Amino acid sequence: MSRFTLPRDIYFGEGSLAELKNLKGKKAILVVGGGSMKRFGFLDQAVNYLKEAGMEVELFEGVEPDPSVETVMRGAEAMRKFQPDWIVSMGGGSPIDAAKAMWIFYEYPEFTFQEAVIPFNLPELRQKARFVAIPSTSGTATEVTAFSVITDYKLRIKYPLADFNITPDIAIVDPKLAETMPQQLTAHTGMDALTHAIEAYVAGLHSDFSDPLALHAIDMIYDNLTKSYAGDNQARAQMHIAQCLAGMAFSNALLGIVHSLAHKTGAIFHIPHGCANAIYLPYVIEFNSKVCADRFAKIARMLNLKGETDLELTKALVASIKKMNLQLDIPLTLKEYGVTESDFTENLNYIAENAVADACTGSNPRPTSVEEMKMILASIYYGTKV
Repeated sequence: MSRFTLPRDIYFGEGSLAELKNLKGKKAILVVGGGSMKRFGFLDQAVNYLKEAGMEVELFEGVEPDPSVETVMRGAEAMRKFQPDWIVSMGGGSPIDAAKAMWIFYEYPEFTFQEAVIPFNLPELRQKARFVAIPSTSGTATEVTAFSVITDYKLRIKYPLADFNITPDIAIVDPKLAETMPQQLTAHTGMDALTHAIEAYVAGLHSDFSDPLALHAIDMIYDNLTKSYAGDNQARAQMHIAQCLAGMAFSNALLGIVHSLAHKTGAIFHIPHGCANAIYLPYVIEFNSKVCADRFAKIARMLNLKGETDLELTKALVASIKKMNLQLDIPLTLKEYGVTESDFTENLNYIAENAVADACTGSNPRPTSVEEMKMILASIYYGTKV
């Protein structure tokens, strides 16, 4: 038996933020990040809509990029004091991921972070609150997923929390929020979305439910990402939908070692998550093509790439991704990104071992050992063929 889980309601299109005024409840805590939602007026809109719904509203502001365990625990404590029946988070993936994790420890104060990182090990949520996610970036799709990524800075490890319990109850996908993204963030989040869709299409739990979402997301991203990067707001609106479709696919099909590597190198080399995914994706496709070239070829045919055999089409897909990275001003290797050879060599074993242990590795289509992970990392660093 398999499972396919989505938010109960997804509101999308311009003006959908106003759906907040239709929530039924007494108290809402609004979790946000570094201030962009306030600067562009969306935070005030959200607060006013929640008050129009008759709720008392409290803010938890300042969630950092790559949210820490400490931030999560502070937020959970604030929730326990305020006792909200709605948790609303808006912004990029970081505040939404942080709010998901806060939700766990709000409802279960005695639960530990060490228990939470065990995949699909959470107790039943919604004992105290329900959850609304409102993304302002077009990449993570955390508004529709069963995942949250939290960083333990002491251990220098990003942990993906995975459990259908933390799939939001409501997602509000309003493209007006995405129009505020700077150009580099547009590139990185867009390639994050592409990685989600491609990994979901070949992941261990892909199904007839997830495959159409993944393929359509890939098609939309190829049509719209570079135009969105150039400032086309219609393309940005399409990207906001595409990343959400990719999220619905990977939340159920799961991911692979592009994300395992991005999680484990992100905390060491401080590479933005989407940028890391963009760099690593072509190399991982080469590695995985030994077992699923037919599926990569299907993607390539949909995109009208040239090739006669599955392997030729897979090579064409790899080349097209590298070309898109160049169009988006994304490096093609870790060395080009700026990681020094000494830093890379010093951390190689640690990264490879932790990447193999990452929650995403088990759903990669090709089993991956520590030695193979090191080999892939070396190719990514130097730009050599896997």
